[in-house]
Amino acid sequence: MALAVATASCGGDKQADTPVIGKQQVTVENGLMTPEALWAFGRIGTVSVSPDGKRVAYTVSYYSIAENKGNSEIFVMNADGSDKRQLTRSAFQEAAPRWMNDSQRIAYLSNESGSMQAWVMNADGSDKRQLTDREGGIADFAFSPDETRMLFIANVPYGNRVADLYPDLPQATGRVIDDLMYRHWDEWTETVPHPFVADFSLQNGLSNERDLLAGEPYESPVKPFGGIEQVAWSRDGKTIAYTSKKMTGKAYALSTNTDIYLYTLETGETRNLTEPNRGYDMNPTFSPDGRWMAWESMERDGYESDKNRLMLLDLATGQKTDLSARFPESVHGPAWSPDSRSLYFTACIQARTHIYQVDVATGDVRQITTGDYDYLSATPADGCLIAARQSMSAPTEIYSIDPQSGKATELSFENQDLMAQLQMGRVEERWIPTTDGQRMLTWVVYPPHFDPAKKYPALLYCQGGPQSPVSQFWSYRWNIQIMAANGYIVVMPNRRGVPGFGQEWLEQISGDYGGQNMRDYLAAIDAVAAEPYVDRDHLGCVGASYGGYSVYWLAGHHDKRFKAFIAHNGMFNFHQKYLTTEETFFANWDLGGPYWDKDNATAQRSFANSPHWFVDRWDTPILVIVGERDYRIPYTQGLAAFSAARLRDIPAQLLVYPDECHWVQQPQNAVLWQRTFFAWLDRWLKEGERE
Repeated sequence: MALAVATASCGGDKQADTPVIGKQQVTVENGLMTPEALWAFGRIGTVSVSPDGKRVAYTVSYYSIAENKGNSEIFVMNADGSDKRQLTRSAFQEAAPRWMNDSQRIAYLSNESGSMQAWVMNADGSDKRQLTDREGGIADFAFSPDETRMLFIANVPYGNRVADLYPDLPQATGRVIDDLMYRHWDEWTETVPHPFVADFSLQNGLSNERDLLAGEPYESPVKPFGGIEQVAWSRDGKTIAYTSKKMTGKAYALSTNTDIYLYTLETGETRNLTEPNRGYDMNPTFSPDGRWMAWESMERDGYESDKNRLMLLDLATGQKTDLSARFPESVHGPAWSPDSRSLYFTACIQARTHIYQVDVATGDVRQITTGDYDYLSATPADGCLIAARQSMSAPTEIYSIDPQSGKATELSFENQDLMAQLQMGRVEERWIPTTDGQRMLTWVVYPPHFDPAKKYPALLYCQGGPQSPVSQFWSYRWNIQIMAANGYIVVMPNRRGVPGFGQEWLEQISGDYGGQNMRDYLAAIDAVAAEPYVDRDHLGCVGASYGGYSVYWLAGHHDKRFKAFIAHNGMFNFHQKYLTTEETFFANWDLGGPYWDKDNATAQRSFANSPHWFVDRWDTPILVIVGERDYRIPYTQGLAAFSAARLRDIPAQLLVYPDECHWVQQPQNAVLWQRTFFAWLDRWLKEGERE
């Protein structure tokens, strides 16, 4: 392995005797991506623009494979990228920078005191002070417009805790459960997040704390991914809008009906602003002039991949408008223009995520950015937009965007030294005919130093979701460039079921898991395998989650196309998975209903396409990877698939993580994942030299 890694020397100003994980100094001798190089990238996180629009605070996370952990730090720079400074340098976690009104101070989260609390420092990093000291810590926070109050998120107890039921059994580890949603994503449901508000001053900290959902067993923000973006201050500071799904147990498991509530501070009154809508309503944001509230909304209950609309509420009249009615795709991350006349947002169209602007008065939408990129966010600054951008060939960096021309100028350059050492494979866009007469955008990524006179093994990449775009994403596990660097051509079809190609293309997959999207996969790999530089006798198929299901299903239907499979946390037995997953609404929508509903033709077709029915057709080596803390697709699905393969004397390998969930998040576990992944592929797809 031609790679040398050393941690940059970083003096800690808080704990001089504790190693500080900082920027990794890496030398890549052969120009090819490795797991160690992948984990040396600094990862851009939160990006925060100062109220005067002139400066940007942001976080970067660094990871040490040797120490098997990471560390996040806060940086600041001018909006043109000049005067870049690292403000924190410690062994603690610093996160969520929030500018204060004077643009001279930054509040942030830190666990220096032992739990995550709010702190404040000057914009040059001096005079760090702790603002909160709440037992159990806080998850995030936001100041009122006049900074006289602080809104923060904290967990409260939930459910039948044994310690409360039987205080004389303090060491009992059992859980007493009497309804659904007893666990979610990667945790047992023993607490729920609530929004709290308290009076605030820099001198005295917090006082007069109150829980906006006092006595209510509901979540706000909504798990598993909701954060401070689901809660917002009105511009006059008199009310707070928050997102909540006010359901528990079975009702929660069956529904996506979240609503936005308006809490009045003076009276404590709470009002539902979105009650008529039955799907998701979330992420409220008030216009600078205080006239409007915008939010993201899905219409249909139980469908988590419905079109994500941009809704507008006139706070004076109560009139609601769908600003995205004439826009074909889902809207994400709306941000107000300073004059309150428009909103910026991101949307994925034809496998690229770009920044758009919608006029509040007319609903007219204008595309701002172009190119083979994914823009993750956009925030107005002084004469520009500050945005985070990535692609298949580059990790996230911060850019300044000219809102008129769309010209992008990189500001952060966090990873320029490492990127200069790496040779990325060429990314090609292809439109491949499908079996039903459509055309499908398929990305094809070639190995660095690709020689068309040679033959290369190829991988069919199966996307998860299933309603997730195969866009210009950068991943630290399913990284396409590291696959290419290992000598594989990677084929990435935007098969039926992905957004960005219209609602009909997106929704075709629901109730048809074993149908057209599987034919799309095979059409893509067959088209690329026909090229003279592809070794069609050495094709592999890989994927996670729905992609893992795709691997299991194709293992029984591939007609000997593939010589190796890899499935990570995939669905193998639909009958068992239906009763052990947590969000039942997902299975009901995509599979059509429960398997015991014999009169439901869609459900019966779905369960008939469960991969476990086709194990008798399996004939190809398979690697199975699972995380025991994955409660979305419980790890026993993978254990069953591995056992099925071995009982049929099919070469198989099982990689089990007792401490990982639907993802792999620890550095050494991630490196083990990459090494196991490529060792398996190389074993079956690289037999001898090819010319």
